[in-house]
Amino acid sequence: MTQQQAQASYDAQDLWQKDKNHFIHPFTDFSLFHEKGCDLITNSDGIYVEDVHGNRFIDGIAGLWCVNVGHGRAEIGQAMAEQATRMAYFSTFNNLSNAPATELAAKLAELAPAHLNHVFYSCGGSTANDATIRLVHYYFNRLGKPSKKRILSRTNAYHGTTYMAASLTGIASNNWQFDTLDLVTHLSEANCYRRPEGMSKAEYCDHLVDELEQTIERLGADNIAAFIAEPIMGAGGVLVAPQGYHSRVQAICRANDILFIADEVVTGFGRLGHFFASEAVFETQPDIINVAKGLSSGYAPLGATLISDALYEVLSTPQGPGGVLSTGFTYSGHPVSCAAALKNIEIIEREGICENVLEVGPYLESQLKTLASHETVGDVRGSHFMMAIENVANKTTKELLPVDARVGDRVAAEAQKRGLIIRPVGHLNIISPPLIWTRQVVDEVVAILNDAFAATTRSLKTDGYL
Repeated sequence: MTQQQAQASYDAQDLWQKDKNHFIHPFTDFSLFHEKGCDLITNSDGIYVEDVHGNRFIDGIAGLWCVNVGHGRAEIGQAMAEQATRMAYFSTFNNLSNAPATELAAKLAELAPAHLNHVFYSCGGSTANDATIRLVHYYFNRLGKPSKKRILSRTNAYHGTTYMAASLTGIASNNWQFDTLDLVTHLSEANCYRRPEGMSKAEYCDHLVDELEQTIERLGADNIAAFIAEPIMGAGGVLVAPQGYHSRVQAICRANDILFIADEVVTGFGRLGHFFASEAVFETQPDIINVAKGLSSGYAPLGATLISDALYEVLSTPQGPGGVLSTGFTYSGHPVSCAAALKNIEIIEREGICENVLEVGPYLESQLKTLASHETVGDVRGSHFMMAIENVANKTTKELLPVDARVGDRVAAEAQKRGLIIRPVGHLNIISPPLIWTRQVVDEVVAILNDAFAATTRSLKTDGYL
């Protein structure tokens, strides 16, 4: 069947209606959904996706931060099919294992910072973070320190939406009228664009570090188990901390027997030009690194928690008769997902995709910064293939537009009309493309965005918001 035949096999209206009637989408805006439903994406290839009507778009968000090697990679599909026909699934409980999970664990240990040699599998980023906190609490219980339960996170952090991960997440709108667990204390986000007036970035770093030290003193180090942070905040605004922030935070954690957890669900597997950004970019050596998304380039659900030798020594010591580490998932180390991840990593290495990010990433940054000429663009920030544009009503005061202006949605809609999908998050627009973009693609994208921001400014003025 050709792509055109596959496209024609869908009844667009029927599919749209079924989706609206039955599919509860993550983060659905029900003020719009009941009337508009969803745009249905049915085909993809390389850097492009296609909707049910045959409209073609440049994918500016890599599916959702994850399709790092691009769409339609036959090699990955073939690896998954071969594994599925050989053995689609068998339990990894009770001293059973499978070849892809074993090979992938060894490969992750090879790629990760040298002290991270042990892998606990889950099904995605949220479950990786949930599993991590359970293991951290177990670790301190095993050490005879049961009071060390509290987790330090940050305002506007995003760590997922399962119960514990949602509690770690510091984006207020994510948890509106949802309950969270009273185990997390949120520190200030590291937002250089909105740092206090007159404060240099170095002074701002001191300010954030002082807040951490004061929080530890207030709560008591004996009550704090871990600090968790994304190297660069993703959904919370692509916030890049001031230089030295992460390494200073790690040093304070070490001094207070607090574990340092890096959530590399977004930054891992090439988005910043390295398989892991923590050590290569931010000069830290976390006790735990969590990964998902780019681990399999989104071809199959998979998450992993990479654990240090020191933690593993405690976790792997039998706690009594039987010595069972009684946690895990039915799909921990799923062979088809692990086969996809192994082929994905092979492609990243063979094709020099990290090197492409290191070469094209700075060009993407510089070209996106030219959008600052538009009236509503207050800040263009990020690193390499992880970028955000913050829209404002006033560049001098950094005042935001009213929520009902839906400025991020407007920009995204104007871009989509012109053949580019980017992500709206409130007053922000996020660009996190497949890692195979070239300079020529960047030029095409920036031309589309120039037109999209100009059209957005006109519509905001017409509607009385500017």
